Parts: sequence; C-alpha cells; structure tokens
Amino acid sequence: MCPHQPSCPSAEALDREAARTMAAHPEQGWSLLCNGVVLFDDTGELLPDGAVIEPHRPLAGVA
Repeated sequence: MCPHQPSCPSAEALDREAARTMAAHPEQGWSLLCNGVVLFDDTGELLPDGAVIEPHRPLAGVA
C-alpha cells in the first residue's frame, strides 16, 4: 500500500508510471516505483504480478 498522500496510481492503473520512485538504479537502467512496478529506461515495465509491458517509446519523425 502506498504511504503517499494522495496515493500513487496502482500497478493496474493506466497511469501507473506516475507513481513515485522508491529506488533508482540509473547505472543499471531501472527504477522501482511505489506501486511495485519496475520501470526500465527503455520504457518497458515489469508489473508486480510478473506481467511484462513491452517498451512503448513514441515514434520520432512519423509523418
């Protein structure tokens, strides 16, 4: 459970990446968010239930 007020978005929420960073490891390319999501520098995610969210970088220069 999130100790922040207001609470961070849950791992199931569409805006889950808005949760606060609890541990940052930029040298390894990942951060642990308050909601248990591991967020990778390439925008991929590992959810607490083991589900994987593929990287979702915006496409640059698409016309």
